Amino acid sequence: MSFIVNLALGLLFGIGLVVSGMSDPAKVQNFLDLFGTWDPSLAFVMGGAVVTAFIGYRLVFKRPKPVASAAFHLPASTAIDRRILVGPAIFGIGWGLGGFCPGPALTAVTLGATGAYAFLPMMFLGMWLARMAAARKAAATAA
Repeated sequence: MSFIVNLALGLLFGIGLVVSGMSDPAKVQNFLDLFGTWDPSLAFVMGGAVVTAFIGYRLVFKRPKPVASAAFHLPASTAIDRRILVGPAIFGIGWGLGGFCPGPALTAVTLGATGAYAFLPMMFLGMWLARMAAARKAAATAA
């Protein structure tokens, strides 16, 4: 059941990216180009996502447990540390330079966007390096 729910949600997300045009890196880059070919449509997509998530979270957390899991899995720590600051900064720089974030990059590959073919391997390399650094830090802390 969990696989089917996750597949359906992933397909819905991907369709939303394509319909909104957010799988096109030029949309993101034009949004960031305030003094050139500025395109505010990304702000409307983000605003819609924030409102939807705000309402969705309030509805979901009224339930005793999620539909596709035995329990809610929430972060234990609310501290703002270096990881919380550096990670999003790297994400934002990559997003601004490449015009992709992970979801739209995967969607763009299925649409044949050539830039995604260069972006995705670097994204996966960055994810792997981040995991290796976290594992090394955990091993050093445990020792």
